[in-house]
Amino acid sequence: MSTIKRLAVLTSGGDAPGMNACIRAIQLTASACNIEVIGFHHGFNGLLEQEYQSLHSHHVDNIIQRGGTILKSARCPALEQTDGPARAAEALQQLNIDALIVIGGDGSFRGTLAISKHYSGQLIGVPGTIDNDVDGTDNTIGFATALDTALDAIDKIRDTADAFERIFLVELMGRHSGYLSLAAGIAAGAEQIICPEFGTLSPANLKPIITPIQHAQLLKGKASYIMIVAENSYPGGTTALAEALTEAIGIECRACILGHIQRGGSPVGADRILATKLGAYAVEQLLQGANLMMAGEVNGEAVLYPLAKTGDRTKAIDPFLVRWQQQIGSL
Repeated sequence: MSTIKRLAVLTSGGDAPGMNACIRAIQLTASACNIEVIGFHHGFNGLLEQEYQSLHSHHVDNIIQRGGTILKSARCPALEQTDGPARAAEALQQLNIDALIVIGGDGSFRGTLAISKHYSGQLIGVPGTIDNDVDGTDNTIGFATALDTALDAIDKIRDTADAFERIFLVELMGRHSGYLSLAAGIAAGAEQIICPEFGTLSPANLKPIITPIQHAQLLKGKASYIMIVAENSYPGGTTALAEALTEAIGIECRACILGHIQRGGSPVGADRILATKLGAYAVEQLLQGANLMMAGEVNGEAVLYPLAKTGDRTKAIDPFLVRWQQQIGSL
């Protein structure tokens, strides 16, 4: 058993729906164990700049349904400086913080690991990112909501694509992962999905995506056609890809960049439940002595996964869905 009197929490990197639900679970669970909770504002920046607040139960009332994060979030270039991790550790020690919970993605976890080299307290991560690219957990907080948000937009784009019998390229977030794009493309019935895991596209190598379009035109005639494109899949972006396809096949192709709308909105039930589960589990495991671990969920069970391994390998997208989409779904 670990003795924790003062616990801190921060949200780092890109925001994800469900972060507030996780903060709420952490505060309620810690308070039930007579642990004082403070929250750092603006991610690791708040830690370095001593920008924080005490978190009491009234601070987390009615936030489970809210998107964003009440603690705010940010990238932190200062943490990447040579003395950044040591300064962060010193700030934790000055505030008598016994343990820190970091809600974020693998970049946030790398920052946490850097701090661990200078900090004697406990550190634990909770995966919060719409990209669902963190290894060691089936889903990350925010993924389910981002998927529903993307589907709502794609369904609306399909309506106008049907009306004008037009080809649309819809770009989704994911950084360097196609997890969100594959899931949204399958669920939306997209004719084609393009993501980094399918190989590198270049202006000189467009035949693999042109052939299915031409095949669909032969089978169905002029009709709507939706391509889901994960960001960073094509040099110059999705707009450049749409222009290249228009020139190559002689049919107007339109790009639609969904952008940051995918990170906003009220979290769906699945994200609220996952965030509550992982936030509470993180506190309980800290009390059991957990350190340098991530609280995740695998096959419905809360699990601990070494923080250092979360970014060791690319989280694989579902090979069955990939095969089905490429062999059948695109016909």
